[in-house]
Amino acid sequence: MSAPVSRYVVCYDVPDDKRRTRLAKCLDGYGDRVQYSVFEAVLDGLLFDNLLKDVNSLIDPAEDTVFIYPLCAACAKKRASLGRTPEVFPGDEEVFIV
Repeated sequence: MSAPVSRYVVCYDVPDDKRRTRLAKCLDGYGDRVQYSVFEAVLDGLLFDNLLKDVNSLIDPAEDTVFIYPLCAACAKKRASLGRTPEVFPGDEEVFIV
């Protein structure tokens, strides 16, 4: 049986260019960018723990801010999108296994 998964919204404010770039590359490995400093990720418990460790190792807690919000499936379906939006939101992709 697979571990339960949850959707998370990760947003950050990192003033240092190098740390910000490293953090964005790290988050890109866990989810999809939906805004310049906002990612959505669908993670199980182990991946979430790994994300926390990775992010914590990349930031300077005295200067950087990272917020990680859980987003339940019912809330994700109620999200309002205005303006230019992605065709498929993270976690909603159709996956074919051959």
